[in-house]
Amino acid sequence: MTTSGPETRTHDAAPADAAQAPVDPADSRSGEQPAGVPEGAAPARWWRVPVDLVVAAVFLAGGLWVTARGWRDVDGRLLGTRPDDQGFNEWMLAYAAHGVRHLENPFFTTLQNAPDGVNLMTNVGMQLPGLVLAPVTLLFGASVSYLLLITLNLAGTGYAWYHVLSRHVVRSRAAAFAGGVFCAFAPALVSHSNGHPHITAQWLVPFIGWRVLVLARHGRMLRDGLLLGVLIAAQFFVSLEILFLLALCCLMVVLAHLVVEPRVALRRAGRLAGGLAVAGSVVAVVAAYPLWMQFSGPQHRVGHPGAADVYALKLGSYVRYATESIAGSPTSAGGWGPNTTEQASFYGWSLLVVALAAAWWLRGEVTVRVLALVAVVCALLSIGTTWTWGTERTSIPAPFALVEHLPVFDSVVVARFALITTGAIGVLLALAGDRLVARSRSGRPADRLLVRLAGVAALAALLPILPTPLAAQGRPAVPHFVTGGAWRDHVAPGRTLVPVPVANMTSVYWSSAALAGFAVPQGYFLGPVSKTDATGRWGVEPQPTAKLLTEVAAGRRPAAVTPAEVAQARADARYWRADAVALPRHRRQAELRTVLDALYGPGQRVDDVWLWDVRPFSR
Repeated sequence: MTTSGPETRTHDAAPADAAQAPVDPADSRSGEQPAGVPEGAAPARWWRVPVDLVVAAVFLAGGLWVTARGWRDVDGRLLGTRPDDQGFNEWMLAYAAHGVRHLENPFFTTLQNAPDGVNLMTNVGMQLPGLVLAPVTLLFGASVSYLLLITLNLAGTGYAWYHVLSRHVVRSRAAAFAGGVFCAFAPALVSHSNGHPHITAQWLVPFIGWRVLVLARHGRMLRDGLLLGVLIAAQFFVSLEILFLLALCCLMVVLAHLVVEPRVALRRAGRLAGGLAVAGSVVAVVAAYPLWMQFSGPQHRVGHPGAADVYALKLGSYVRYATESIAGSPTSAGGWGPNTTEQASFYGWSLLVVALAAAWWLRGEVTVRVLALVAVVCALLSIGTTWTWGTERTSIPAPFALVEHLPVFDSVVVARFALITTGAIGVLLALAGDRLVARSRSGRPADRLLVRLAGVAALAALLPILPTPLAAQGRPAVPHFVTGGAWRDHVAPGRTLVPVPVANMTSVYWSSAALAGFAVPQGYFLGPVSKTDATGRWGVEPQPTAKLLTEVAAGRRPAAVTPAEVAQARADARYWRADAVALPRHRRQAELRTVLDALYGPGQRVDDVWLWDVRPFSR
C-alpha cells in the first residue's frame, strides 16, 4: 500500500539506464508517462484500452471459473461450503431490493427476527451492492444477484489492483497483472467466496489506498481530501469490516514509514493529517446515522460470539495449501484454519520463498521495507492471542493479545488480518516483476537469464495456489406457495408468515424467495444476548411454540398438546405479529398437522402447503 518515491534508495546503486530506476508514482498521475522514463518504455496510449479490455476479460473469466458450479443451476444449488452464509447474504440482497421498492430503512428491519428485528449495520449491510443490484434482484431473484456479486467481486478486485498498479506504481503491465491476479485469486478471496461477498468486495480498496498516498505525497488537502472522503464513504456502504482493515493497514504503513524513513514521514505528516481531516468530515456527515445504528441502535451488539482464537489461523497455515487451491485437497487445510471461508493464508512454501527472496533483493527500497513490515505484523496478528505449535495452541501470548479487548478489535475475526498480508505480498510481487522487466531491457545476457529464471520461479510458486472451482450443494426447496406469490392473499404487508418447523434458515430462504415481502420469526444473524445484555450472539432464543414444533418434527415428543401449550402458541402468534402459519411437505407432516390443528384450529390446503390463519389470535 506504499510506493517508492524520490527519497527511495534502490538496491542497485547505479542503474545502467533510466528504465532500471524505480518509478516515482508522484510523476505518474492520470496515466501520464513517469518522468525519467525513456521514449518507448511505456505502452502507447492507442493500444492501452484493448490491453485493458483483455485483462478485464481474463479477470472475469477467472471469476466465472471459481463460481462455475453455482451458475450451472442458480435456483437449485448453493455455491461453496457455507450455505447459511449464502442464504443470509441472499436475504440481504432481497431486502435491499425490497427497501428500494418500498423506501424502507436500509440499516434496520423487522422483516427478519420479527418482531424485534435485525440491526443490519452490526451484521453485513452491503447497502451499496444491494442498491446497485436491486434491478437484477427484482427481475431475476436474489440467488442470481448473489452469484453475480461473488463473480464480479473477484473480477473487479483483480482489475482494480491491475489498474492502480499499472497506472501509478509499476511500468510493466505484466507485473501489474500478476499483482492483480494474486490479490484477487490467492486463497484469501477465493475462500471467502464460500459465502462472504462483503469480504471479497475489495474493488475500491486499491483506489482508496492510492488516494491516501497521493494525499501524503503531493495532494491538495481540500480537493484530494474530498475525493478520498467520497471513496471511503462508498466503501463504508460496501463493507465496514474491510474499511476497518484498510484503515488499520494505512495506519501501519504510516508507522512503518516512520520507522524506515522518519524525516520524510514527518515532513508529509501535516499534509496527510489535513487531508484525512477533510475526508473524515465527509464520512462523518454521510455515516453519522448508520454509525449510531451500529454502536447504539436497536439490536446492536458488542463483540463477536466465541473467543478470538476460535477464528484465528495457525502459524503453519502460511506454508500449507488451501482447500480450493490446485495443490490443495479437502483435507489439506484441516486443523490449520477456523473453517473453509477463513483460509486467508495458505500460500505454500514456494510462494513464501519467492516473496522473501523478492523482499531481500529489493530491501534497499523504502516501499519494500514498509510492505515487509506490514505483511509480517498482520500475519502475526492473524495467529490470535497465543502462539501455535503445529495445529495445537500453546499458552504463550501472541501479538493479538495486546489489542483483543480494545473497541472494534473485540469484534474482528482474527484470521482476516491475513487479508492485509495478501495485499502487501501482491504489491511486492508486482514491484519485483517490474524491476525484473526493467533489468531485462538492459540488453545484458546475464540480466535476461536472471529474468527468465525468476519468471520460472514465480510461475512455479504461483501455480500451486491458483484456485479450483468452488464446490456446490443442493438448495433447500421453498414451497410454490411462497415462490408463486400465493402468500400475498394470506399475509398482509409487514406481517409475519411462520414456517413450520420454525427453523432459522427456513425463515431466511422463504423470505428471500419472496424478496422480503413478509416478516419471518428468528433467522440467521448476529444480535445481542438480550434487551439488557448487548454481548454478541448468533440468532435468538426460540419462542416456546417454536421449540415445541421442532421437538415434534424431530420425533422427540408426541403430537398431544396441553391447554397451557395452546395458550402459549396463541400468545406466540401475537408476539410474532403473525397472519399465517405454513407447513410444507415434511416427513412428519401428519404429526405436525395434528399439533397445529390443536393449537390454532383446522388448517386448509393452499397450493403446496397446509395453512393456518392465526389472525383471530394475533390481531
